[in-house]
Amino acid sequence: MTTTTDTASVADLERLKVLHNGSKSKLTFSDAEMERRLTGLRAIMAEKELDAVVLTSFHNIKYYSDFLFTYFGRSYAMVVTADDSVTVTANIDAGMPWRTSYGENIVYTDWRRDNYLYAIQEGLRQRGIAAPRRLGVEDDSLPLENRNKIQAAFSSASLVDISQAAMRQRMIKSGEEIEVIKHSARIGDLGGEAIKAAITEGISEYEVALIGTEAMVHEIAKTFPDQEVRDTWVWFQSGINTDGAHNWATTRKVRKGDILSLNCFPMPSGYYTALERTLFYGEPDQASLDLWNVNVEVHKRGIELIKPGAVCKDIAAELNEIYFEHGLFSNRTFGYGHSFGVLSHYYGREAGLELREDIDTVLEPGMVVSMEPMITVLEGQPGAGGYREHDICVVGESGSEDITKFPFGPEHNIIPA
Repeated sequence: MTTTTDTASVADLERLKVLHNGSKSKLTFSDAEMERRLTGLRAIMAEKELDAVVLTSFHNIKYYSDFLFTYFGRSYAMVVTADDSVTVTANIDAGMPWRTSYGENIVYTDWRRDNYLYAIQEGLRQRGIAAPRRLGVEDDSLPLENRNKIQAAFSSASLVDISQAAMRQRMIKSGEEIEVIKHSARIGDLGGEAIKAAITEGISEYEVALIGTEAMVHEIAKTFPDQEVRDTWVWFQSGINTDGAHNWATTRKVRKGDILSLNCFPMPSGYYTALERTLFYGEPDQASLDLWNVNVEVHKRGIELIKPGAVCKDIAAELNEIYFEHGLFSNRTFGYGHSFGVLSHYYGREAGLELREDIDTVLEPGMVVSMEPMITVLEGQPGAGGYREHDICVVGESGSEDITKFPFGPEHNIIPA
C-alpha cells in the first residue's frame, strides 16, 4: 500500500546522477585515437551546420566513447558538441559506464518515465545548448518512437541524419583499430583449431561451439586483460544445418560423411571478426568435392581482387562470372564480403562497404573487408549442403593483407572419420 510519505520520498529521488565510482579504466584506444574520432564527427557537424549530435546506436556510442552498452529495454545516448561530449546511461549500470568510457557521463534513474530525455536535455544545457537549432541523429537505427520523443524534447530543432556520414568515417580504420582487428582474427584462428580438434563421431553441434567459444574467450582475456569479456560466439553446423550462414548450433550430432561449417566470431572490445570454413567429417563424394573446389576458386580470386582502387561492384561482377561458368550462380546466398570494425550480429553494419553488385564504393587504404563466398545446394541434390570460406583483408597502399591464417580447402579440412 502506497502512503503519502512513500509518494513524497519517490518524488524527492534524484532524476539524474553523476557516478564517478572508482577510477577510469584503461580504454581500448588511446586518448589521441578517441580525439581523432571525435574530430571527424565534429567535421561532419560543421558540414551539416549542427549545434550538437545525439548518438543512440550501439556502434556509434562505442566508436566515439569506447563504451558498449547493454540495452535490456533502456535507452542510451551520447551527446557531442563542438568542444565536449557526455554519455547518457541508465542507473542500473551504476559507475561502470563512466569508468569504461572516454569523457563525461550522466546517469538517469527510473523514478520518472522521461528521465532519459531529461538527461539528454541536461547534457546539452550544461554545455550551453539549451535550445539547439539543428540536432544530429541516427535515422538508420533510431526507432521512430524515440525520434518523435527527441523531437518533442527539442521542439524548435530540426533533426538531421548523420548516420551515413558517420558510417563513412568508420569505414576507414586507424592503426590502433587495425591492431585490435588483427588480434581478433588471430584469436578466431585459435578458435578454429580448437573446433577442428574437437570434431568426432557423435559430438553435438552445440558442444563443439562451446569448445571453440571457450578457447577464444580465454585468449581474449589474455590479450586484452583490461577490457570487458563479452559477446564472443561460434556457429558450428553440420549436415542440412549448413544451408544458412547464420544458423545457430543445435543438438544434432556429427556423423560420418557430414559436411560441416566452422564459424568463429571473437569479439574483443566490440570489434568482431569472423573465420568461416567448410570441412567434411570423412571423405566427401565427388559431387561435394567439385562444389567445394568451385567455391574455393571463387574465394582465392576474391582475395586477389581486394586492393586499393578496386570497386566493390566490379569485384562482385568478376566473381559472379566464375559461378556462371560452373552453373552455380543461382546457388549464391549473399554478397561476397563486407566491412569489419565496430560490428556484431546486432549492431554496426557498414553497408556502404559491401562487395555487392549495387555498391560502387572504391576500396581505400585503411579499409578492412572480408571475402566470404557461399553457395547452398538443397537437400536431395548431389553434394547437398552449404559451402563457404571467410577471410579478413586489410587494404594497404598497394595491395591487401589477408590476416586470416587458418587454411581452407579440401587438402586441409577433410577430417578422418
